[in-house]
Amino acid sequence: MDPIHLILPGENDYFTAEAYKVLRTNLQFCGQDVRVIAFTNCLADEGKTTVALHTSRSFAQLGEKVLFLDTDMRKSVIADRNTDIQNARGLSEVLRGLCSFEESVYPVEDLPLDVLPAGQFPPNPVELLSGRHFSDLMAMCRSRYDYIIVDTPPLGEVIDAAVVARHCDGMALVIGSKKVRCRHAQDVIEQIRKSGCRILGAVRNG
Repeated sequence: MDPIHLILPGENDYFTAEAYKVLRTNLQFCGQDVRVIAFTNCLADEGKTTVALHTSRSFAQLGEKVLFLDTDMRKSVIADRNTDIQNARGLSEVLRGLCSFEESVYPVEDLPLDVLPAGQFPPNPVELLSGRHFSDLMAMCRSRYDYIIVDTPPLGEVIDAAVVARHCDGMALVIGSKKVRCRHAQDVIEQIRKSGCRILGAVRNG
């Protein structure tokens, strides 16, 4: 697969880069056993995907082998907005057995970073994420990568992120909308707890 180019807001801004270095360091302080890190949020358009992509790149800049895994099979836009991938195959196709992981993962130019897009939107994303094939895929990825950064749909809107959380070492909550109320965020945190996934903290975006 030919290397792709990442397109990230603020990628050439010094203060943005420093902020993500701080986030990366804080995630490292969570412990050596925290290698599969998911990001979720309460509502759409809070900048969660941008935060997750920047975090992935920041880890890769240390020389770590990183996979950015997009599990938002309902509304993902990274293939068109954040990369130059054309007609992307991805997680949806892998879980449905239409192609292999190797045929769907895209290396990022000049970094030890791979991107697995969400792929085409399926009618049953929760069923795909709950199945054995997703569990097997996560186990395989753990054996290949130092870090896996998982982008999930908003947990305040759909349950997908709680299903994915069971396969992760920790989850961070991105809050970037003024519409998010304290009670709403508390409900999302409680849902993460119910999944059994460790809550790593919150990222205030915007």
